[in-house]
Amino acid sequence: MASLNRIAMARSSRRMIKDLGPEGLEVAEISGKWGQQFPFRSYRRFIYPEYDICAGPYCDAAGEIEQFDLILANQVWEHLDRPYEATLNVLEMLRTGGHFWLAVPFFVPFHAAPMDNSRWSARGLRNFLIECGFAEEEIRAEQWGNRHAALRNLERPWPPVYDPETDPLDNDPDFPICAWAIARKT
Repeated sequence: MASLNRIAMARSSRRMIKDLGPEGLEVAEISGKWGQQFPFRSYRRFIYPEYDICAGPYCDAAGEIEQFDLILANQVWEHLDRPYEATLNVLEMLRTGGHFWLAVPFFVPFHAAPMDNSRWSARGLRNFLIECGFAEEEIRAEQWGNRHAALRNLERPWPPVYDPETDPLDNDPDFPICAWAIARKT
C-alpha cells in the first residue's frame, strides 16, 4: 500500500532515475531500499547506525572512499543531526558527473525515528544543495502537495494510505507535503 505523501514524488523520481540509464550505474542508497526497484549495474545499501553518513564518507576495507554514479536518500535527510555534513560526504562519494537524489517531507507530522530535525521545500532543497557545493544549473528540485493531503496527514494511523477514488493528486504549489531533488556533481 502506497503512502499518499509519496505518489507524485515516486512517479517523478522514477522518471528522473530512468533518464540516467540505470543499467549502467553503480548506486548506493542511504538507509532505505527505494532503489531496489531499478535494474542498476550494482546497488549497495548503507544502513544507519552501522554506517553514519554524517560521520564521514563510506570507505572500503583499505580505507579508500567508495565512489558511485548515483546516491539515493529517500526520506532520510530530515532525520539527520548534520545534513550539511552528510551532503558534503555524499559529494566526496560521487564520481564526477554522478548524481545525488533525495526526497524529504515538508508538511507531515513529527516522526522521530529516532529523531526528526529538518524540513525543506523544493526551493529550500535547491538552496541547501547549492550551499553544499552543487552547481545551481545542475539541480532539479520539485515538490507536491495539497490541502486534502495535509488533512489526511492529521489522521491516524499515519502515514495516510493513498486511495485513488478519494485522494486527488492535483498540486497546490503553496502547500507542499514533500519535496525531492536530483543534483549532478560537476
